[in-house]
Amino acid sequence: MGALSWKQYFIYQSDYQHWANEVLFECLDRLDPKALSEPQGLFFSTIHQTVDHLLVVAELWRLRLQGESPIVDFKRLHHPDWRELKNALRQEMRDLQHWLETRPDAFFESEIAYRSSEGKERRNWVRDVLTHMMGHMVHHRGQVSAAATRLGAPAPEMDYIYYKRAVDAALAQKR
Repeated sequence: MGALSWKQYFIYQSDYQHWANEVLFECLDRLDPKALSEPQGLFFSTIHQTVDHLLVVAELWRLRLQGESPIVDFKRLHHPDWRELKNALRQEMRDLQHWLETRPDAFFESEIAYRSSEGKERRNWVRDVLTHMMGHMVHHRGQVSAAATRLGAPAPEMDYIYYKRAVDAALAQKR
């Protein structure tokens, strides 16, 4: 197999983010539900608020990639119901993946212009925005994972290599 295009790379990355979120949710589902809303020393205080932030930022950047510049209040909880939040994050990652699949290869080599949360005009390469999105999700999932583990949940194996092994095993089983 040859080198991946930027398009294929980010489609895989979106699938990985969905997979890793599922692994994290399995871990979090073992905690007392009250623990999700209690301060854990995270940047966004609680596990629930941090996962809400993941969704809000994923939506924000997807909309920016689509040519919109929404203004987002990062200080408020956007999705107060935990189950609805998990399902919305699942759907957002699948929507991003499917939308990326419809983009031409040239899109991934282009720049986007948008208004930042502070109202400043910005320009970034699409591949840099997508790299930021994926890294941002890994960063905050790691924080949530550490808090969950401290609360007694099993440490989730969310590394990309575990995703690749799961994909390879599923493909081998299909054959």
